[in-house]
Amino acid sequence: MIATHNPGKLAEMKELLAPYGIEAVSAGELGLAEPEETGNNFRSNAAIKAIAAAQATKLAAFADDSGIVVDALDGAPGIHSARWAGPSKDFTAAMTRIERLLQERGATTPDKRKAHFVSALCVAWPDDHCEEVEARVDGTLVWPPRGTAGFGYDPMFLPDGHSRTFGEMTSIEKHGLPPLGLGLSHRARAFVKLAEICLEPR
Repeated sequence: MIATHNPGKLAEMKELLAPYGIEAVSAGELGLAEPEETGNNFRSNAAIKAIAAAQATKLAAFADDSGIVVDALDGAPGIHSARWAGPSKDFTAAMTRIERLLQERGATTPDKRKAHFVSALCVAWPDDHCEEVEARVDGTLVWPPRGTAGFGYDPMFLPDGHSRTFGEMTSIEKHGLPPLGLGLSHRARAFVKLAEICLEPR
């Protein structure tokens, strides 16, 4: 099962699992409560979600904790990325907040607008065994946001070496794995590491 209530994250994780013949149900679909994320880093929060889901369902549980880390904001929003969007998950407001803070700090040129996405993945089994990995993708923040694909902070994140934001890329371009995609996103990069540990292509 996939320990998330985020529809965008759920769609990406289901697409990553599909080539392995794994069908998944989400925590949201099962009506599970979201555990309190009390960790102080991405990896510990992913483990909290996966372990809680595995214990509640007696299924292997796959969880992601991810966010955007902005250099000029001393690493914010980081593990609080989702919280910056508020209860209504208003990421337009969250992106506007980041831009306002960057402007206040004089971060108006690309070299001062560096950021990276981090994804920590954890698979937990009902017997308490866990596998954990983490990966990142570096880029620059643009304004105004561009594109309506993806979710979260994708429209303002321009990955290094590319001319389009994550919000302008198709799902295959952003997180598709070879040979269809480049495995570009933080989540795809982390998933490749995880797959090497505990998955076999069908």
